[in-house]
Parts: sequence; C-alpha cells; structure tokens
Amino acid sequence: MPDKKTCFVVMGFGKKTDYQTGRVLDLDKSYKNIIKPAAEAAGLDCKRADEIVHSGTIDVPMYEQLLSADVVVADVSTYNPNAFYELGVRHALRPYTTITIAEDKMTFPFDIGHIAVRKYHHMGEGIDFDEVERMRAELKNAMETILSKTPEKDSPIYTFFSDLEPPMRKKLQQAIAESAPAAMAAPAPASTAATTPSPTMSMLMEQAAAAMARSDCSAAKALYTAARTLAPNDPFVAQRLALVTYKSHCEEPMRPLQEAAAILEELSPATSTDTETLGLWGAVHKRMWDVRKQKEDLDTAISAYEKGFYLKNDYYNGINLAFLYDVRASTTSGNEAIADAVMARRVRQRVLSICENFLSERSTLRPDDEYWVLATMAEAYAGIGDKYKAEQLLSKAKALNQPDWMLESTNTQLAKLNALLATGPLPVPAQ
Repeated sequence: MPDKKTCFVVMGFGKKTDYQTGRVLDLDKSYKNIIKPAAEAAGLDCKRADEIVHSGTIDVPMYEQLLSADVVVADVSTYNPNAFYELGVRHALRPYTTITIAEDKMTFPFDIGHIAVRKYHHMGEGIDFDEVERMRAELKNAMETILSKTPEKDSPIYTFFSDLEPPMRKKLQQAIAESAPAAMAAPAPASTAATTPSPTMSMLMEQAAAAMARSDCSAAKALYTAARTLAPNDPFVAQRLALVTYKSHCEEPMRPLQEAAAILEELSPATSTDTETLGLWGAVHKRMWDVRKQKEDLDTAISAYEKGFYLKNDYYNGINLAFLYDVRASTTSGNEAIADAVMARRVRQRVLSICENFLSERSTLRPDDEYWVLATMAEAYAGIGDKYKAEQLLSKAKALNQPDWMLESTNTQLAKLNALLATGPLPVPAQ
C-alpha cells in the first residue's frame, strides 16, 4: 500500500483578532469544521502545526511539511503574518498544489491580489452550518482536482519565472538536518520513545481548555506553560496563560497578577490593537486596583478597556469600562466625577444597544453567550438605575442553567456595583 498523501494546513490557531475590523475569529472552528474534514474526505492525512509531534521549536518540522506535503492549505484570515510568511515559503518551494483561503471580509494586500483565493463566511465565534457544508465541499473538490491531474502552477514565483526549477529534495533534507539541533537529530532511546510520546500543541491546548472548564487553574497554567515552550511567540498561547495565571488563587494576591502582567507585557499592551490583549490587561489592572487601591492601576485598567471598547464595540469591554468610570467617579469630586459618571451612563446605553443586537439573532447564540449577554444587560440596567429590568434579565440569565462559576461571577460584580452606587447618587446631569 502506498503511503497516504498528506495535507499541511498553514494558519493560526485559537482566537485571533482581525486588525482591520476588530473582530475576533475562532480559527479552530475553521480548521476543525471545514479544512480538516474536507482534506480527510479527499483521502488526505491532514495536520496543522499544532498537531505535529516534535521536540524543541516547530520550525524544522514546519519547513519539512511546507516542502513535502502533497497539498498545503493556507488560511490567511486576520492578516496573520506567520501564515503569509509560510505561504510565501511554500510558493518558493513548490510550483503546485497550494490552496489559499480566507474569510470573506478580508481585503487582500496588493502582492497577493492576483492569487486565486477561496473565501468563506466566518461569523466570529462560529460558522453557519450551511456555510460549513458549502466550503467543505468546495475545498474537497479542489483537493481532489489538483491531485487527480497534472496541476496548474499556483505559485506566482514559478508562474513568472517559467524556467525556475524547484529545489532538489536530497539537498534540502541535508540542509535541514545540518540546521537542526543535535538533540532533534539524535533518536530518542527506545524505551522513552515507546512509553512517553511528546504531546502536540493541539493536545496541550485541548487539555488546558478542559482544565479551565472545570476551574482547575493550576493544571491549566501548567499545560499552557508547556504549550508556550512549543510556540513561544504565539499571542493566543500567551493570552490563555495570562488568563489562568491572574485567576489563580494565591496567599499573596498580587503575585499572580504581577506574573500575568509580565506575560502580557511581552505583547506590548500599551500599543497593542489586539482587543483580547487589551481586555486581559484591563482585567489584571482592575484586580490590582481591588488589591492595593493605587490610582495608576485604575487609570491603566480604564485606558485598556477604553481602547478595547472603541476598537471592538463589544459588551465585555464596555460593561467593565462603565463600571470603572463609576469607580473613578467615586474617588474624585466636582467636574471630574461628573464627567466619569456621564461617560459611565453613555457607555452602558451603548452596551445595551450592542446586547439587543445580539439577542435579535438569538438562534445563532450558544447558551453561554446568551447568558453573558443577559447578565451584561442586567448590570447595565442596574448601573443606570432601572432595578426592575435588571432583575428581569438576571432571572432570564439564571434560567439558562449555566455553570455555577458564571452566576457567581455575575453576582460578585453586581454586589460591587450595588455597593458603589449605595454610597450615594453620583452627580449625573439630566440627559
């Protein structure tokens, strides 16, 4: 039996921010629901970089796949620089059998404007079932077509330079072997290799997510730390590690917050336009304010949530921003307090409008998303003084029977808000 043909997928993993639109796309949904099933239906053994077993960094096996894979699918959604670079490497190595895809709101840079790109509609957190079926069938047909006949050149390099020859396999193997660390070149002892296979990035990330789901932050932290050794420069891994780190319990409450802040510092939060990074930076400094009541922490949290909210126009950044405006208003007086109180009210009104838009498409919401939308609306109404609507929405959220920690998080935040408002009505002028 001949070896099964292979498909290597070039793309990011986890949730990535599209910097043009501020949307956060779950690329794992694209891979698991569309690309991998399409490749397997076409008879290909399909892998993404996070599914490759390796020791050390991913670079050597990644280049090996870019050279040797029978088909490469490159999803360049969210302007992922790594995906663009790897697509360029593939085009330089192979004249044929590279398929480029992207979500349909992406505007392509000039240099790849002439490349055939198959587009699909990504909704952010998920993809519509009909769109999954359509794109999966299109990709399967494309793979079967390019494998069943002499393929046409899809690399612009080999198209423009018709006399160019691809690199010879033997020479490239030798170059890869010479550049690999000695530890990677040497085979593992038989007993070790047989009993302790190296975990893939995908395995570590799935196990970490499962640990988070059962609120085991310690296990999740250890797993994300291990994943980061395999992908030290990936922002999604750093964001997940920062999240579980700041949520970890410790006798010294500032320690996990400082550790999380140090992780996020590597993502340049002061200049970042990644709304996930900004939201985490805001959350860490919001907790720092709770612990040590330093104005610098409060101002940093507000700045992060402000930037995230205006970039993404989302309810998470918005509701936290409104709360912190009220916190800051309670620490000042006069015009400064009035300004923050007015801003808090206006942001909550915008948040309610955003949430109403989500609820108008309730059929596409997962139960946990619907819970957070309703809970956010309850907090927004509580913040503007409409206690009746707040209680109504909170009852609807509770009826969804989500995990206890979600309700506890909501109750804690509402208790903080009620305590803040109980100190006396803030001087908000008539709207």
